[in-house]
Amino acid sequence: MSDFDPGLSGPHISVPRSKSKFLTDGHRVGILPHKGWAKRNYRYISESLLPAIIQPYEKHESDTSPIFSRLNRRQVEIVWVGHASFLIRSWNFNILIDPVWAKWMGPVKRHRAPGIELPHLPPIDLVLITHAHFDHLCRATLRRIVDGSQTVIVPKGVGRLVRNINFRRVVEMQEWESLDFRDAQIHFTPAHHWGARYIHDNHRGFGGFVIDLPGHSVFHAGDSAYFEGFAEIGARHRIQTALLPIGAYESPSGREVHMNPEEALRAFLDLKAQNMMPMHHATFPLGGEQREEPLQRLLRASNHLGLRNRVIAPCEGEQILLPPMRD
Repeated sequence: MSDFDPGLSGPHISVPRSKSKFLTDGHRVGILPHKGWAKRNYRYISESLLPAIIQPYEKHESDTSPIFSRLNRRQVEIVWVGHASFLIRSWNFNILIDPVWAKWMGPVKRHRAPGIELPHLPPIDLVLITHAHFDHLCRATLRRIVDGSQTVIVPKGVGRLVRNINFRRVVEMQEWESLDFRDAQIHFTPAHHWGARYIHDNHRGFGGFVIDLPGHSVFHAGDSAYFEGFAEIGARHRIQTALLPIGAYESPSGREVHMNPEEALRAFLDLKAQNMMPMHHATFPLGGEQREEPLQRLLRASNHLGLRNRVIAPCEGEQILLPPMRD
């Protein structure tokens, strides 16, 4: 772990560079598309991307500000904003993970409005960014949120992308590093994905976060295909609620870069978490599957496995009070 500010830097830890940005290397997925990519891209553009542009942008029925009640020391509240964006509230500080309020990501149009309007957010103390992809690190959104008082934690190699945003402190982390923040601990965990913002900057890190709070432990997986690392994360950390991606599994490139709903349930079991909350679906058309399919498949598979009562699937903006950690 190191602060981006040179005056606060810890010891330098060298990270071996991949032999090729085009080929998969360890947990990093290469960018080389698989055979049949032209046909998949045609299907994606014609059946997912263009229909989303034509369809009306869905706004929520109420624009009123949510009521954020005061929490006690062992209470934790979570709100799915949309896609991979979450608000996590504890008794003495608030976290935003991968905040994206943008309506467009290049040519990709958002299906639904964020679950909370930006002016209605409570004061934010900590921002966590899982990787540098535009649908997870939105500089325009960050500029609207940050006022000089917040700390941001990013993977190693991502600090330069946020250095001219008015954060009080920028911290870069590598796999399995930890950071104390007030009465919580933040742990950076591996994922099976890739972190390049552009084709030439494949050195950037990527991963997820375990957030150990006094009354609850939350795991945000970032983006990830299914991999054996989930079992190791579960062995290292006692996780109560796992936020796992379930969409964009019909990748136009054909690469294994995201989990489908059944794989997400397998990861949930590997993690030995108490509850699962799905994310990375129904917001941006990033895969060839239909918008409603990921959640439908998740609920069907969880019913089949007898896990339905452990899957929490909120609507955007719904405030969920998480149960306290079991002793």
